Amino acid sequence: MTGRVLVAGVGNIFLGDDGFGSAVARELDGLGGEGLGPAVTVADFGIRGVHLAYELLNGYDTLVLIDAVSRGDAPGTVSVLDASRATPGLDGGDGVLVAMDAHGMDPGAVLAMVDDLGGRVEQVLVVACEAASVDEGIGLSAPVAAAVPAAVEAVKELIGTLVKEATP
Repeated sequence: MTGRVLVAGVGNIFLGDDGFGSAVARELDGLGGEGLGPAVTVADFGIRGVHLAYELLNGYDTLVLIDAVSRGDAPGTVSVLDASRATPGLDGGDGVLVAMDAHGMDPGAVLAMVDDLGGRVEQVLVVACEAASVDEGIGLSAPVAAAVPAAVEAVKELIGTLVKEATP
């Protein structure tokens, strides 16, 4: 990691499991960013894609998105995906950006907006959780709620790896 990292929870808390990213970001924030380091910012952006785009203009080299996805895995499955090479607005052949568009905040469009505004994010990683339901309602399903601690640990491991890679 050569610069700053933004850890961004995204999703709609009014659509069940789509609130996963927000739940993980709140948990990380509640830990006070414990162990993440001074170059790491954690924020819950919810469905405010424009706010995320403008925040990325503040000079982050790495974006870690936390989001619910629909990739066909068992509900509550946490995975780490590299979306750095995905084409903004398209799936880049890996299905990452398309899978994340369940709630209408298209991450590809957010990254394209950053690019249009003259910003740049070198690396985009996604901590994703397979949703059980994104129907109207507040609260995560049992398998997705149970996955929150695993996602918190996945973010901590990612940050640890990024710091280790940057250490000469």
